Amino acid sequence: MQTIFGGFSQVSIAAALLLSTAGLQAQNFPVTAGQKATANQVAQTGVPLADLTPNAPDEYTVKSGDTLWAISGVFLTSPWRWPELWGMNLQDIRNPHRIYPGQQLYLDKSNGRATLRTRQSASADGQPGGTVRVSPRTRFESLADAAVPTLSPQTIEPFLAEALIVDESAFAMAPRIVATQEGRVLLSRGDRAYARGVYSSKEGGKPLSDAKGEPLDYRVFRNATPLKDPSTGEILGYEAQFVGKAELVRGESTANVTGKDGKVSSETVPATINIVSSKEEMRVGDRLAPEPPRELVSYVPRAPATQIEGQIVSLYGSAVRYASGNQVVTINRGSRDGLERGHVMAILHSGERVTDRTDSARTQIRLPNERNGLLIVFRTYEKLSYALVLQVSDGVKVGDRFTNPN
Repeated sequence: MQTIFGGFSQVSIAAALLLSTAGLQAQNFPVTAGQKATANQVAQTGVPLADLTPNAPDEYTVKSGDTLWAISGVFLTSPWRWPELWGMNLQDIRNPHRIYPGQQLYLDKSNGRATLRTRQSASADGQPGGTVRVSPRTRFESLADAAVPTLSPQTIEPFLAEALIVDESAFAMAPRIVATQEGRVLLSRGDRAYARGVYSSKEGGKPLSDAKGEPLDYRVFRNATPLKDPSTGEILGYEAQFVGKAELVRGESTANVTGKDGKVSSETVPATINIVSSKEEMRVGDRLAPEPPRELVSYVPRAPATQIEGQIVSLYGSAVRYASGNQVVTINRGSRDGLERGHVMAILHSGERVTDRTDSARTQIRLPNERNGLLIVFRTYEKLSYALVLQVSDGVKVGDRFTNPN
């Protein structure tokens, strides 16, 4: 079975950056009740012809490397309206995540409304219209592996393995590396180190434990940078600098030691960790955070159901001043504001403040905000979210605004 989704030709590469964590198959992703409701409605009425792209083809063959986001842009003017496109072919496409290369899609505009089918419509004499060329074809790969994804995971997966936002208290109480073997200053892959999660009674903290059910895989990070709202100055969270990953070998413990005076005292024995990967060399003082579980997530593009506006807080990458297509930004809206993974937002270029030279009073005026591109949210926190820039006309900077794309 196959389905349709979409994007703009200018952003097909950027759209190829998103779906989910690698290794998850597209056909396993859930379809929400809202998406089904929209599709069912469109299945009854079709889509207005005005909503089709000017050059929407009468037929289209799904190719290897296509994404649902990109295919939707072939037919619809708004790629985030994928549930309507699915609804155009609801009888043939019961799950929009189950589509495969090689199937032909036919656009039917016979009744003043557009419907999309996987079979050509019959002509007046009951025969299929047009000529269908059929050739032998052998499929030697698993259909599950060949399914066309909503958006490709090739670039987003490394980011998901690195980016980390924590609140102030979580950073303060995070376990930290306290010692190395042989007094080494820097650590890299294959090295062994020692860490503690217990802090002073004032700060709290939890010992690192290798007991059943406790996490064994950790991310190593440092320098949690505060992310502030560009308008209010409120600290919305802290973005930690990812430096590598570690595996817990032995948990923290205590040992009884007899001194020269014969007295027995208790000493702290830190946990033992092995460095399993490194983006940068690690050192004493770096912090640990449990590796989050891999989620079954689909970043299905859609517009928010309610009005959401906000600003860009930061650009991912310390040397980045302006973000372009395919780059990640942090925005000052999160789950508390109704933002969800897959929401597509329009980026606005802030209007400049200029002097009206036609006015003898030289009045200061501000030009209106202009649409500058699109972004799609792929990870949400309470007050912040990460988003990928899909399409942009001019560079995106901190403070730029975004709003619903409609």
